[in-house]
Amino acid sequence: MKISRLSLVICAVLTVYSCSNDETDESRGRVAGRTIELTHVVEILDEQQDRTVATARVALAQTESERNAGLMDVHDLPHDAGMYFIFDEEEPRSFWMANTPLSLDILFINREHRIVRIHTRTMPFSDRQIRSDYPAMYTLEVNAGFVNEHDIREGMYVRLK
Repeated sequence: MKISRLSLVICAVLTVYSCSNDETDESRGRVAGRTIELTHVVEILDEQQDRTVATARVALAQTESERNAGLMDVHDLPHDAGMYFIFDEEEPRSFWMANTPLSLDILFINREHRIVRIHTRTMPFSDRQIRSDYPAMYTLEVNAGFVNEHDIREGMYVRLK
């Protein structure tokens, strides 16, 4: 079977083009990583619970495996997005940033949905423990800077919609 020179050139060009557009091409300096499905919205309410100060789209982490994975290996997260962790019991919590390439703001929330501790601008890939200091039943992770941008403070409330 004869293949024309033009067909060979077209095949070569298409091969080079498809390789250069591969999103996982490490020569571009990044690996695609995990994606999360943003299925819910959380509202951050003021201390009187009568005014919404911010909202964020979130993925839920309800099972042990979802909580263990968290935002590890997630390279891209919209500014108004994050992950909402739901635990079975209220107790002091500890998180770390191992395998997490994004700097995050982490909010620890008690059984009454009140924010009891906030850590801002966490260090990516760190194995340092980030502690709640108080019993928490929920945790919200959002992009670093979200807390400061919306003036979110301990004592405010979080509502999952």
